[in-house]
Amino acid sequence: MATASSSADDRGSGALASAQDADAEESAQSRLGLQLCKEFWLLDLTDVSEVIPVPELLSVPLTKPWFAGVSNIRGNLVGVVDFAAFLGGTPVTLDDKARLVLVADKHRINSALVFSRVVGLRQFDRFQREADDPSLPVWIEGRYRDRESQCWYTLNMHALVTHPDFLAIELHTL
Repeated sequence: MATASSSADDRGSGALASAQDADAEESAQSRLGLQLCKEFWLLDLTDVSEVIPVPELLSVPLTKPWFAGVSNIRGNLVGVVDFAAFLGGTPVTLDDKARLVLVADKHRINSALVFSRVVGLRQFDRFQREADDPSLPVWIEGRYRDRESQCWYTLNMHALVTHPDFLAIELHTL
């Protein structure tokens, strides 16, 4: 009796493992699509812990203009970066479509990036990689085109959140 039961349990665990493997493979092929002003970005789902509407931000004096401030997100103080301004562009308009992308805990930094809007999940295998451009910053893994010829950038979150420029939020004054 124990043998039949464990055999049925093995089949059940095998089915569960197969379903989990399929889910893991699906998420590995999917990327979170976001719009940043007029640019489009793809983020690895494992680099994102959460996407939320932009909450109230408390400005921090003597910080660079791209540092949007801090916010209390479920009891955690999170530094918020306007990603468009960080890249040298016009700051994101904080309207009802703007979203805060919280950096996953695996990066060990309480930080979030402001994007203009969420576009949705995109199947990464449906994009065509363009030639590498050595002039792009290290946190851009690559540039891709979708089937409609729209350009998308892929973000290397680890390279971004460990880069000295990203970490140096203080405004240097004389």
